[in-house]
Amino acid sequence: MVMLTRCNPTNDMMSHRMGRLFDEMLGNGSRRTAEERSLRGAWVPAINILEQDGAVLITADLPGLKAEDVEVTVDEGTLTIRGERKLDEASEGETYHRVERHYGEFERSFNLPTSIDSSKIAARFANGEMILTLPKREESKPRTVKIQVEAN
Repeated sequence: MVMLTRCNPTNDMMSHRMGRLFDEMLGNGSRRTAEERSLRGAWVPAINILEQDGAVLITADLPGLKAEDVEVTVDEGTLTIRGERKLDEASEGETYHRVERHYGEFERSFNLPTSIDSSKIAARFANGEMILTLPKREESKPRTVKIQVEAN
């Protein structure tokens, strides 16, 4: 079974506010541009993990990226997704007035349960989403055992 962490918007919002407060106190406040924040690794793509009978699906939101911009590796029971979203340079005569998207390198890692057959992991990319299918080993899939009743 895959371990999931429940999202708590209140804690996430409070953590974000505290981080911003510390940044402002240390002189690193909101004067930083989105590009500067992204260079510090501020962008982390959203991930959903869904367990099914025969597999675990990991869906990553990667808008603006192509399959060749992302690398998926499995090493010693750890699945890692890494890549980079680059800011398109403004052409001559163009000026960005606001940049709110996060850019830069990202990396997400997950410990795989022993029930996953890492040699059969498959990935597909469609509409800004990457879907990883992590099949379960045959021996770890649930099975039904028929119970025989003996007559006395």
